[in-house]
Amino acid sequence: MIVTTTPNVEGHRITAYHGVVVGEAILGANVFRDIFAGITDIIGGRSAAYEASLGEARETALRELEERAAKVGGNAVVGVDLDYEVVNNMLMVSASGTAVTLD
Repeated sequence: MIVTTTPNVEGHRITAYHGVVVGEAILGANVFRDIFAGITDIIGGRSAAYEASLGEARETALRELEERAAKVGGNAVVGVDLDYEVVNNMLMVSASGTAVTLD
């Protein structure tokens, strides 16, 4: 399935619109990960634990987005927007876009 942030797909024509689809992922923060991330921030550097969690959440949200697009008859999602939030020490990633059928 093609998933893109652009409003169309070059070389393809949109033949049907199936509406907005959304995929979400919320991951709890690990206490030890928080401690080590704080240490990493103090000494300078990147927090591999947070980067891995962020990647996992993004992949989950996009996979859910694709599944929902397929359920409504789409074979692509255009205009995808990714949003990241921290809610009560949990990481939330939301992906939304328009499910479409491409020729």
